[in-house]
Amino acid sequence: MELSGIESKVALITGAAQGIGAEVAHTLALAGAHVALADTNAERLTTAVAKIEAAGLSASGHPVDVRDSDAVEALAQQVEAEHGPIDILVNAAGVLRTGRAVDLADQHWNEVFAVNATGVFHVSRAVARRMLSRRRGAIVTVASNAGGVPRVDMAAYAASKAASAHFTRCLGLELAPSGIRCNVVSPGSTDTPMLRSMLGELTDPAILITGSAEAYKIAIPLGKLAQPSDVAAAVAFLVSDQAGHITMHDMYIDGGAALHV
Repeated sequence: MELSGIESKVALITGAAQGIGAEVAHTLALAGAHVALADTNAERLTTAVAKIEAAGLSASGHPVDVRDSDAVEALAQQVEAEHGPIDILVNAAGVLRTGRAVDLADQHWNEVFAVNATGVFHVSRAVARRMLSRRRGAIVTVASNAGGVPRVDMAAYAASKAASAHFTRCLGLELAPSGIRCNVVSPGSTDTPMLRSMLGELTDPAILITGSAEAYKIAIPLGKLAQPSDVAAAVAFLVSDQAGHITMHDMYIDGGAALHV
């Protein structure tokens, strides 16, 4: 199926310097959008933008910390002033801190929520305000299947992703009368730098595929990890015209690992 409604649009993607965010940016650029990549890591951001531009596609880089609401507002202003109205927003910025809930430091809990939940709020608010005046737009938040299924050692991350997902659905309900669609994608284990940092010295991902009874984690029925491109393809569909009657949906992209209804 050829997707339409992305070409010539401006798409803002946070967390776009690597992993899922970078793959989303590349996928939307291939579909004809100008992609504005935002991230805190300026060096990796430059590399990601250069890779897209080397393919003859349209991209720009914008260093920003989504925890800073003033910086996010300035980002939205800059992108629209330089490239035109933002019609697509993808919230892909995220951080991970693992540990048992009873052992979590306040700092780690606050760090995770500041980016994964409050950051989504800051960026979505800044962009949605502009979309409202134009009565068009599509927003997708990258959450996690951990937001719907309890995970050992992931209380902060799981709770923050549940918060961002439900915020996005509430936002979608408020924006629906203006024709603005808000959806969520919830990946499971995906081969990204974040996943590899969580595994540490464990280089064999088989344990993620086969599951762990000790951690109450089911195997992945499809028998493989997701690739960033799997998630990016779902995001591209949700922001396209082909998903024009889909809003407030949470699409699990986890090979069946959550046994999600």
